[in-house]
Amino acid sequence: MSGTGTSSGLHEAVLEFDADEAVRIAAQCLAEGAAPVDLIEDCRAAMQVVGDRYAEGEYFLAELMLAGEVLKRVSDLLRPHLQAAGSGRSHGTMVLATLRGDIHYIGKDIFATLLEAAGFTVHNLGVDVAPERVVAAVREVNPDFVGFSGLLSTTFEVMRETAALLHDAGLRTDLKILIGGGVTTPEVREYVGADFQTRDAMAGVAFCRQHARAAADGR
Repeated sequence: MSGTGTSSGLHEAVLEFDADEAVRIAAQCLAEGAAPVDLIEDCRAAMQVVGDRYAEGEYFLAELMLAGEVLKRVSDLLRPHLQAAGSGRSHGTMVLATLRGDIHYIGKDIFATLLEAAGFTVHNLGVDVAPERVVAAVREVNPDFVGFSGLLSTTFEVMRETAALLHDAGLRTDLKILIGGGVTTPEVREYVGADFQTRDAMAGVAFCRQHARAAADGR
């Protein structure tokens, strides 16, 4: 279960819900020259274990929340280093939200952190977000991407409603919609009218990078 390299202890600290130890190890790894994106990846791998245990009934919501707090503490430490590493022109902009009726945030926040590390600008709207708020944010920041995160099947209809509102508002032409979360599938992507679906945060980052490169080549 351990991660690899100098950050293996970070992986274990996340699994043990020890925020103080996780922050200490992350700071030590940074001082020793570790890449901040590698530390975030180690946290992501540990969170995958936590998520699997939750899905199997071994962990409950309390454990998810504890692990999420560890992730937040480590992310707060690493964010300035990630932004420095990705300094320069942004590769693109993402509006990201967990939509109305769902308050899960861990996967969304991991994705946001990984996107920032890859040089994207992220507007994270939080959880239980109304479709109209997403439309307003898209109007305001004119993003390249909008992402919907969901761990409840009840959000599928809200995702579809939000995508339809974006289309009706004339905001869909150059906008790529991504959906993610443990309950999403390719069939849900088709139902929502999204462009991409994944349960893997890194795959979502890869999609954004690929689209950003294609857009740059087309200019």
